[in-house]
Amino acid sequence: MQRMLSRARLLVPSMGVFGCPAGQRITQSRTFFTTWKRNSEGIIPRDFQRWGSIGSIRGSKFASGFTPLRQKPLNSIIDLERTKNFSAEELMSVWDDFHLGRGHIGVSMKAKLYHLLQQRTDLCRHFVIPLWKGSGFTNMLIQAQMPHMIITGLEDYKARGTEASPYITITYYKEFAESKDLVLIRGDVVFTSKLTDSEAKWLIETAQSFYLNDTRYKLVERFNKHPQDFEFKDVLQTLEMPTC
Repeated sequence: MQRMLSRARLLVPSMGVFGCPAGQRITQSRTFFTTWKRNSEGIIPRDFQRWGSIGSIRGSKFASGFTPLRQKPLNSIIDLERTKNFSAEELMSVWDDFHLGRGHIGVSMKAKLYHLLQQRTDLCRHFVIPLWKGSGFTNMLIQAQMPHMIITGLEDYKARGTEASPYITITYYKEFAESKDLVLIRGDVVFTSKLTDSEAKWLIETAQSFYLNDTRYKLVERFNKHPQDFEFKDVLQTLEMPTC
């Protein structure tokens, strides 16, 4: 606890840990699921008829892009002047500590990995992963437009389309990419009633793994470029989840 308190001085005092009042959540869903375009042929998979395990979403229009939440400046979260002399390890520790148990997730990655993530999300913006809850799983839709990524429930999207709200929004901060070989990642849980902090962190890490791992990325490519060959059970098997 003392370690946590001492690090509080590194944060912007007037704003607290975050640049908004504690407990405040993002509610403007249209900020995320807008600018939905019709000219997405060849970019977004539409042949979902073979997805027997997750149901048909025939007729749905997936977005070819989105207008993300306006990025919260990093200097409204941490004191950049005071942290510029920190080592990468110290900065990672401060960042991670102050996102614990607040409906926010703080993680990080090497700059090289971020560049690979950006390259691959530019080519394949969408994917679906299962989130295990209780005795089964619920499917989550990923949409990426770096430096942002949003994740929402697939069933919510099927039901509400462009009105669907994200469960979690993810922002990548590149301010320390050159000086410390570090990209800071912040996840904001929008619906704490639907997603715990631990589930949100798992979703971030798992989503990234499908883009950064060469073998897993083949499934992402198949989903986006060859949807007729995509089998959702391959995702389940990759994550060692039951397929029936």
